[in-house]
Amino acid sequence: MRTLGIDPGTAITGYGFVEGRGDRLTLVECGVMTTAAGTPLPRRLQDIYSGLTQLIQTHKPDDAAVEEIFFSRNARTALAVGHARGVVLLALSMQGIPVFEYTPLQVKQSVTGYGRADKAQVQSMVRVLLGLDVIPQPDDAADALAVAICHLHSATLQQKLGI
Repeated sequence: MRTLGIDPGTAITGYGFVEGRGDRLTLVECGVMTTAAGTPLPRRLQDIYSGLTQLIQTHKPDDAAVEEIFFSRNARTALAVGHARGVVLLALSMQGIPVFEYTPLQVKQSVTGYGRADKAQVQSMVRVLLGLDVIPQPDDAADALAVAICHLHSATLQQKLGI
């Protein structure tokens, strides 16, 4: 199963494709889509949509996992992430990709075994779980891979339990 993990953002949207076969996880590709500061929001959202659509058509994932918004004190940031997240969900839906959503707590718990793990712990475990020599960069790409790994762990568990 090939899963696309997404860490949405208006300025930087991380993505990661992970192939899961049984308990073995393999990195296919990861990276980020960036939009320039000062660019009008509608154009930034269009760029995210177009970039994601192209990635989907190239890598043909079986499903996708998207990180849910973490609400912080900054409502403006949460709103901007919400815009990007909506475009991501639309792009996935328009391509017929099943979408699964996970909270940051669920991702951390799945990847590290500890729901309060810090960013460095999550990124280190992404490296270990994918058998990589180095932590994927930039951070947003590693975060997207963590979301994909979370989903693959969840899907594997559900399959074993017959759910």
